[in-house]
Amino acid sequence: MAELHIRPARPDDARVVCAIYDYHVAHGTASFDSEGPSEADWATKIADIAGHGWPFIVAEREGDVLAYAYATQFRPRAAYARTCENSIYVADAARGSGVGSLLLGQLIHDARTAGFEQMIAVIGGGEPASVALHAKLGFVHAGRMRNVGFKFGRRLDTVYMQRSLIEGERYEHFNPDAQT
Repeated sequence: MAELHIRPARPDDARVVCAIYDYHVAHGTASFDSEGPSEADWATKIADIAGHGWPFIVAEREGDVLAYAYATQFRPRAAYARTCENSIYVADAARGSGVGSLLLGQLIHDARTAGFEQMIAVIGGGEPASVALHAKLGFVHAGRMRNVGFKFGRRLDTVYMQRSLIEGERYEHFNPDAQT
């Protein structure tokens, strides 16, 4: 099998990024969107994220983009300047192949290099594969919002996971169901 290559996204990747995201919108609960952004919107987003110096990366094999991931400031207020939210989507045909782990690992590195110190994953639908991927890469549960989404005829939770990007700093597992 050909080697996987991870590189910064370019605006001309917008078409395949759009297709990957649209698949997840139509078939999954990781996104609460009912319709994805246009290809032009994705090209603008790729350029905007790069313009801020934040990572937007793709994983490709033999020129075919299999997945994308990016990190943006968690909230627009100045106090959040060192905290990012990640987003990662893998093409359906590449799911379960390990590309997500490699891509998220690179995103963690690139976000740290961009100056972020904390990374938040906001996982729509509490998607088990996404929760497992993030846990594998050192994220811990930070909370759960129950029944905040509705898609495909069912109520959906959103799971928050967090990972420090500061070398050597780790968080203990947080039990979101424990009473405080």
